[in-house]
Amino acid sequence: MTDATHYDSIIIGAGQAGGPLSTALAGTGQKVALIEQEHVGGTCINEGCTPTKTMVASARVAYLTRRGADYGVHTTGPVTVDMVKVRERKRAIVDSFRGGSENRIKSTEGVDLIMGAASFTGPLSIEVKLTDGTTRQLRAERFFINSGARPDSPKLEGLETINALNSTSIMELDKVPEHLLVLGGGYIGLEFGQMFQRFGSRVTVVQRGAQLLPREDADIVEEVTKILQEDGLEILLKSAAVRVEAVGPEKIKLFVKTPTGERVLEGSHLLVAGGRTPNTDKLNLAATGVELDSKGFIKVNDRLETNVPNIYGLGDVKGGPAFTHISYDDFRIIRTNLVEGGQASIKDRQVPYTVFIDPQLGRVGLNENEAREQGRHFKIAKMPMTYVARALEVDETRGMIKAIIDPDNNQILGITILGLEGGEMMSVVQMAMLGKLPYTVLRDAVFAHPLLAEAFNNLFTGV
Repeated sequence: MTDATHYDSIIIGAGQAGGPLSTALAGTGQKVALIEQEHVGGTCINEGCTPTKTMVASARVAYLTRRGADYGVHTTGPVTVDMVKVRERKRAIVDSFRGGSENRIKSTEGVDLIMGAASFTGPLSIEVKLTDGTTRQLRAERFFINSGARPDSPKLEGLETINALNSTSIMELDKVPEHLLVLGGGYIGLEFGQMFQRFGSRVTVVQRGAQLLPREDADIVEEVTKILQEDGLEILLKSAAVRVEAVGPEKIKLFVKTPTGERVLEGSHLLVAGGRTPNTDKLNLAATGVELDSKGFIKVNDRLETNVPNIYGLGDVKGGPAFTHISYDDFRIIRTNLVEGGQASIKDRQVPYTVFIDPQLGRVGLNENEAREQGRHFKIAKMPMTYVARALEVDETRGMIKAIIDPDNNQILGITILGLEGGEMMSVVQMAMLGKLPYTVLRDAVFAHPLLAEAFNNLFTGV
């Protein structure tokens, strides 16, 4: 391939790992090509964190407005939601974030941002089909695959006959659905379910498993379920969708097998909120010899190396926790090892996360189920949010806090916080865990009154 353009490094995918990696490598004097098929920023900026949390904020305003009388504030008339305005606000923030990322990349000397679809032609060569229809041949010494994942589509009879929504297309609706049916009780289904209930939809969540959020402890999920039901969501557990059919304009029937027999749900829209499929199917990785798992995710070791020398996998495409902060940490590991000469690894790294239902569910480290599975010796510190002064003052007392403690060394093994600003509260404990502080430090700390952090004084008393 004598006509191929040569680079030191080629990055496939301008997500939360690929974008910063391109500028970091260029900063060492490398010539870098960053290939992006759709848009800079990856899922996070374009279809994930940024747009969804923008819309969650709009839904929360609607919720608090309806609760105005609880605080002695009265409004006239019913609360209405302008979905076009909600969408415009979401799009504006997404465009701003994406534009900032794209400008940083384009202004970095040594980085060529190439818009097109990449496909390997050999272990260290690719063909890129550009957006203008032409193709380019590129070669490099090293490849970094950050091509991400996309919403999966379940095998459901009749699904192809309706205009089913996924986590991307639901954010482009221009009006509030009358009755939104949600397939899946994971964090995507619950965030959108509660969001659209607050916008004014009737919402039914169909979950195949025995509980929502299957990774969480049963007592936490019981509280989550109660909160969502209080908000008006219908939750169907141990229920499987059998088929769906269109019966008219914006009217569908979903046939569901439940523990008490088959139910027919009539709705206006169907959101498929299941898993995600890695974007590896069109990369022609067979030309490289890179190994994939049974679901198509790239196999990597603790240093993010594939089985093929000089090819790395970063972010969602390698499987595991599909979080923005994990993708960005993948970038930091590559930078540490290849730019700074370090020995960074993903082994045993903390994986904090927040489910942006309201109240938030933030977790880091082990929960009770995982501690038992590992045969750990542990104690539990648990407290309802009704014991938190700040939560009482703002009248948002739903939820609970649950920490797992190692009684032999007083280390905090993990914490789950379902409550007002649960993600932010979780981060306080994460800092203590990172510093290997015993729980007694938080128990005895002087926190400013009346902040949410004061809750840790009471939580850890009596452990």
